[in-house]
Amino acid sequence: MINHILSNHVILTNKLRQATWFIRGVAAPQLATALRTTNQENSTWIDRVADALLDEGEIPANLMSEYASWTMLKEDGAQKYRDTDTIINGLVHDWDTDNLFVTRAIALANQEERPALAATMTALYGWNRHQIRLYQAVLGHAARTGLDDEDDDDDAF
Repeated sequence: MINHILSNHVILTNKLRQATWFIRGVAAPQLATALRTTNQENSTWIDRVADALLDEGEIPANLMSEYASWTMLKEDGAQKYRDTDTIINGLVHDWDTDNLFVTRAIALANQEERPALAATMTALYGWNRHQIRLYQAVLGHAARTGLDDEDDDDDAF
């Protein structure tokens, strides 16, 4: 499970770099700076997750072919032609997708009585959520806008 997460973040590194290169608009310079900072933090998370696996006697994914087959994030060459909001929205959804795996990894680590691994995954979950909130704000959205399934039963109230 955690190698899926590790792979997601390796792919996310490239997607963040692409976003930095291809965003446009009046706020592009400031946004590019924020994306570079986020990418540096993401790279640190790759190492933290790999270290946590190694500490548990596990082998982290370390080949591009492994990352490509285990990631759940989608890459698209046409992304460079999309508007800035679409690029940022894609990143927001990537962090949200990653957190689906992170929550499963937390539960599994707790079940296997691996508290250090669970703690690392819990911290990563928080970092992902923070990125979602920051970049949703760039889009003018609240943190969970467009991410949570709408409950049709609410229409009755």
